[in-house]
Amino acid sequence: MAARALALLRWHVVLPQPVPARCVIVFYPHTSNWDFPIGLIAKWAMRLHVGWVGKDSMFRGPTGPILRRWGGIPVNRRERTGFTERLVQQFARGDDFRLAIAPEGTRGRTAGWKSGFYRIASAARVPVALAFIDYPRREVGIGACVELTGDANADMARIAEFYADKTGCRPERQGPVQLAERGSR
Repeated sequence: MAARALALLRWHVVLPQPVPARCVIVFYPHTSNWDFPIGLIAKWAMRLHVGWVGKDSMFRGPTGPILRRWGGIPVNRRERTGFTERLVQQFARGDDFRLAIAPEGTRGRTAGWKSGFYRIASAARVPVALAFIDYPRREVGIGACVELTGDANADMARIAEFYADKTGCRPERQGPVQLAERGSR
């Protein structure tokens, strides 16, 4: 049903290789509210069990239980709560945990990506799967996996190379694929 819905909308799912059972999935670019429903339908079309991180305000009210059932994990971005450490512990508990994060942290242009995805994947010793949405091609999917080396600059250069030809709904909102300096937001 989900694949049919995407086809009706003229979107194509790209999944050239199996997605590891344990990985952090980064989703880029994230420039529009439309990214969420298209990405969610793509997740269902790929038949992947994926938890995803969203700001805690999304989970308030009657939609909260539905979003959690769909894999949503609320994060309080206003203060330190040990969220990264809890996710690392979740990876340690199970064999099957895929976690999707939009590393820009917002739909607006940023100076770079928040480092949480990198810290989680490094600490949990899991690969980073590169998910994308490309509006001109009308493609959404997961195109590659990267094993982190611990050299953040080199790892981010490889990730940036993958995303170089991906274009969001609002390209002017796409920030550079690099880790942001602390306090640069």
